[in-house]
Amino acid sequence: MPDRLICMPWWSWIVIWIALIALSLLFFGVLGLRLYRQAMTTLEELGEAAERFSHLPSPPGPETGPATADAEAGAPDSTDTGPRPLPGDAVFASPARMRHDYHASKFARQNARRLRRIQRKKDRGQPQALRDIETR
Repeated sequence: MPDRLICMPWWSWIVIWIALIALSLLFFGVLGLRLYRQAMTTLEELGEAAERFSHLPSPPGPETGPATADAEAGAPDSTDTGPRPLPGDAVFASPARMRHDYHASKFARQNARRLRRIQRKKDRGQPQALRDIETR
């Protein structure tokens, strides 16, 4: 085996190393081009998303909106008087505001359930629970 390596001319090693370096440069060039194209596609989509979300619609006023439509229809659960937030408003709102809105709506739902329970028991002639009597 060593005899064959000794028999190789000196310039063949140079050709082998040049071919290896050229192939590795070609490989890294193709990877770099692919990465560049993916980055440009991502940046274009990011620009489109930024342009689309930079123009948010204004929330509807109290005279027009889903909250007044429910109140006009006479829905029993429409106890809130302000306009309802649009989907996606929570992304730009402060956490304290969202926490307050969550707790306020939770309390409103609990109160609405309690009122429905009181009315249902009154209609059936059943005795009221003490916790419902105390909160009237």
